[in-house]
Amino acid sequence: MYNEFVNFVKTLYPNNIPVPLHAPVFMGKEKEYLLDCIDSTFVSYVGKYVTQFEEMTARFTGAKYAVAVVNGTAALQIALQIAGVGYDDEVITQPVTFVATANAISHCGAKPVFVDVDLDTMGMSPESLDDFLKANCEMKKGFCLNKITCKYIKAIVPMHTFGFPCRIEEIIEIASKYNIPVIEDAAESLGSYYKDKHTGTFGLAGILSYNGNKTITTGGGGIIITDDEEFAKKAKHRTTTAKLPHRYEYVHDEVAYNYRLTNLNAAIGVAQMENLNKFLENKRDTSTKYQNFFKGGKTKYFNEPLNTKANYWLNVIILNNIEARNEFLEYTNDNGVMTRPIWRLMNKLVMYKDCQSGKLDNALWFEERVANIPSGVRA
Repeated sequence: MYNEFVNFVKTLYPNNIPVPLHAPVFMGKEKEYLLDCIDSTFVSYVGKYVTQFEEMTARFTGAKYAVAVVNGTAALQIALQIAGVGYDDEVITQPVTFVATANAISHCGAKPVFVDVDLDTMGMSPESLDDFLKANCEMKKGFCLNKITCKYIKAIVPMHTFGFPCRIEEIIEIASKYNIPVIEDAAESLGSYYKDKHTGTFGLAGILSYNGNKTITTGGGGIIITDDEEFAKKAKHRTTTAKLPHRYEYVHDEVAYNYRLTNLNAAIGVAQMENLNKFLENKRDTSTKYQNFFKGGKTKYFNEPLNTKANYWLNVIILNNIEARNEFLEYTNDNGVMTRPIWRLMNKLVMYKDCQSGKLDNALWFEERVANIPSGVRA
């Protein structure tokens, strides 16, 4: 099967040998907008493309506000801080995620707590979340106190893994019982929907990422989306060094960050957004081809969950066991097709091994079996 798969992938991507996992595609006005940006001399975070990129993103996702920043990690850090997360607090998230999720929590001075994921979404399990809160927490002074650690849980961060939406409505319903804000890590799910609503727009805020391997890229960048006007104002203020508006004086009113996305990066983002729907259609077509290839075989192709529409940022297959997965990874990478395993679980990384966790049976199951296969936009 491995040889057949390699040959099949090379027919999908004949112009990209060896075949990358997810390379960026520039087929629009990226160069034109970059040159315009350079000619204008507005190459830093002041310029029309930053505003245009934010407006396009808000319109596409259905969010009322969007604030563009340097990367997804910074976006999540700022969103958590504005939501009230600070030093010595705790944030519940999932162990199946890219390390940036846990790092952003740590950048706030807080500590992650891990609960399990669902087998049909690879995202946070509402049942696991509910079980953890019931077993370990109580309300005190209007906040959720972890009785085991004696620390307050100030936020919940579900992640829409590989662009597959998790059961976000149920998570928010549980969180509301404990007065915990939900910040969605939608870094991988631009173009993904849960019940016809875009990911990242269910909680208090959500974040998106535009790294070079994402569905669209700004070369590096992130964005905070929210329907809360005050939240958006605070996010913009805190990511632009908390400078008070004035045409020449420099007065700042809090310790803040220089996290604003540059006009150069945003110029690329505007051009990429203009082709986003084409990219999504192309990737969905690739998914259909993979579904047909794996149909009836021993290897399971991971489809979008019920009530969702996924962007298929990274296509996923599930092999029988860790030995089969490792054999698949070795063969494909040796033969010109880039594949990769799922991330090492966060609770196994040295800096997070002492963090509290619930039962993580599903996460462990995925860690041993998941492989990502080439998923970029095809020429």
